[in-house]
Amino acid sequence: MDFDRLSETMRRLAIEAGEAIMEIYRAPDLGVETKADDSPVTKADLAADRIISDGLRAAFPDVPLVTEEQAATHGALHGDFLIVDPLDGTKEFVQRRGDFTVNIAFVQGGVPTRGVVYAPAKERLFYTNALGQTVEEDGTHDPSRVGFSVPIRVARPDNAALRVVASKSHRDAATDAYIAGYQVADFKSAGSSLKFCLVATGEADLYPRLGRTMEWDTAAGQAVLLGAGGRVVRFDSHAPLLYGKPGYENPFFIAHAPGVDLIPAG
Repeated sequence: MDFDRLSETMRRLAIEAGEAIMEIYRAPDLGVETKADDSPVTKADLAADRIISDGLRAAFPDVPLVTEEQAATHGALHGDFLIVDPLDGTKEFVQRRGDFTVNIAFVQGGVPTRGVVYAPAKERLFYTNALGQTVEEDGTHDPSRVGFSVPIRVARPDNAALRVVASKSHRDAATDAYIAGYQVADFKSAGSSLKFCLVATGEADLYPRLGRTMEWDTAAGQAVLLGAGGRVVRFDSHAPLLYGKPGYENPFFIAHAPGVDLIPAG
């Protein structure tokens, strides 16, 4: 894989998709429909998916692509692949809360090693560079010109005063009970894959997810966090969270900064 080209392409496509999303976000009609699993889908999901999938297939025609909005791509895969959630946090998008992201990742040997997370309404852009190191880019987010970027790293947490982030739309009693086992100095809620990015930047130390997610929901965020020195592990065994699983469904997981003393699964 040409990682320079991959990083440039994923960044550009995420920004182009973000522009299409924001055009619809500002319109009175979001074009909301309901999928077979009762989750919402909008005109923005589909517009962003077209931009990203067409761009990735043109740039990397020999690399398998999995994208949430194309069921035909959800078959079993062997080897490395690209994986896309063109609009993560559709509920936040529909409610015009801003906590939604564009997610593109490359999975190598079951691990998302490169990724981009773009939150166009928040004007925050995170991605791994060609070396696999994570940066946050400042500036206008021009798809044709890379702006000023700053390397980001996870924090070194104090287990007596952890900062925790959890889902805004999917938090439940089981998550609250797990969090209660830690000494928490600060708690915040966030939508979509932004939670991974908050751990990556050192704005949070711990993100537990005790609920259903799919690999396209998490791959880009995990790549961003890994590139910043963080970890993502299964909730049950604390083994690394891997990709290419049958059906692309994740187990419960914990994203965290190194140094957090994880509580064993009950």
